[in-house]
Amino acid sequence: MASWYGVPYHGRRAANGEIYDMYKLTAAHRTLPFETVVRVTNLKNGKHVDVRITDRGPFVEGRIIDLSLGAARELDMVGAGIAPVRLVLVSAITNPASGFFTVQVGAFLSRDNAERLRRQMEERYSFAVIQEYDAPQGLFHRVRVGKLASEDEAKGFAEQLRQKEKVQPFVVRLDTPVEAPKNSDKH
Repeated sequence: MASWYGVPYHGRRAANGEIYDMYKLTAAHRTLPFETVVRVTNLKNGKHVDVRITDRGPFVEGRIIDLSLGAARELDMVGAGIAPVRLVLVSAITNPASGFFTVQVGAFLSRDNAERLRRQMEERYSFAVIQEYDAPQGLFHRVRVGKLASEDEAKGFAEQLRQKEKVQPFVVRLDTPVEAPKNSDKH
């Protein structure tokens, strides 16, 4: 399932460092590398659009991609808000299977709550970090656990965390900090 996002994220910094423009053909995906181009086909009407991955998400169970408003319009899914989709890789500047992956186990407005969970996870699993995210609702502190060499390994670890820690985990690419691209008008 795909969803879309616009206001109040429009004009805020995306995870890749550029300013999110809801009218461009971009998307958020949890694990594909930034700058990957994906063809998204709405399975209800056959319409498709190519989008560039610039952000991380969606952090909702059962959703694979969060599209910009511009992309959602191309797929005729704005009114419904969600649609069943098929994703096909068009191009990538790095191998989508390479890199490191982590598991997000919580997101908190309170830094103290995030720090408490991070320490708890680090004691049990050795690697845990807090990644800040400036959302319209406030500054969130995302707790992420593990540094795994493959998405499949991360999915297995996420299932282990779901069982042992009773959390709702999300596998996410472990991005290195990036600067805003010089030319962000590609799509």
